[in-house]
Amino acid sequence: MNIELRHLRYFVAVAEELHFGRAAARLNMSQPPLSQQIQMLEQQVGARLLARTNRSVALTAAGKQFLADSRQILGLVNDAAARAERLHQGEAGELRIGFTSSAPFIRAVSDTLSLFRQKYPDMHLQTREMNTREQLAPLSEGALDLGLMRNTLLPESLHYEVILHEPLMAMIPRVYPLAQKPVVTLAELAKEPFVFFDPHVGTGLYDDILGMMRRYQLSPVITQEVGEAMTIIGLVAAGLGVSILPASFKKVQLNEMCWVPIAEEDAVSEMWLVWSAHHEQSQAARRFRQQLIQAVRGA
Repeated sequence: MNIELRHLRYFVAVAEELHFGRAAARLNMSQPPLSQQIQMLEQQVGARLLARTNRSVALTAAGKQFLADSRQILGLVNDAAARAERLHQGEAGELRIGFTSSAPFIRAVSDTLSLFRQKYPDMHLQTREMNTREQLAPLSEGALDLGLMRNTLLPESLHYEVILHEPLMAMIPRVYPLAQKPVVTLAELAKEPFVFFDPHVGTGLYDDILGMMRRYQLSPVITQEVGEAMTIIGLVAAGLGVSILPASFKKVQLNEMCWVPIAEEDAVSEMWLVWSAHHEQSQAARRFRQQLIQAVRGA
């Protein structure tokens, strides 16, 4: 049996028009070749599909069933082609994004995630909260399409683009005298008990912030080590010490603590968009990247 999609289209046209002349015009072909193709189709099927007279064309019982099945097959083929095209254009499929805990607090990031989901409802947007270290292997292996992380030392298997330079801010318990100052220096913060990330957690902010303090020959006394930024905020609010986090976390406001700007001009953290250097970037990933950059520039 050698039935092609064009044979199904020919038959559907004749079955819907019940007239070979009108069906031929609809298909932009002459009538004799159409009649020949329908006869060949009936031979392939092994059943009479159309009852013909000099004045009329009617569907046989087999023809009615074949019409229903042909419409279904053509619909499936059209749907498959449309899905493939949407996937190729980055409008469907799956996009896997890893992000650090601070990323959703950045307006441009949260707006891009929301708008991307609205614009491409057929795209399965899979997001995973992961610290910087946890993202590196999945990105290198192609298990993640994109990663949002703080500046860190990357392996050669990864490329990155700086999407944002974000001010760092001090968190100070409201009962501390430093909390009354409009601006604080890193030296002032280094004199206080410091609440910070556990070095084994793998967050990029650990190296980022402590590296900045080392540039000023400062070594804060870390009295509390935790795994999450929100835990740092909670412990500072409890009066256990001071800390430093990107300004995007300022959205978390607690009565027991203050956010205070840092005087040093280089008290800045970068947010990076990272992807594999060895796996082809999908159209969906490129679309997301473009929209994120546009959102950052428009912020």
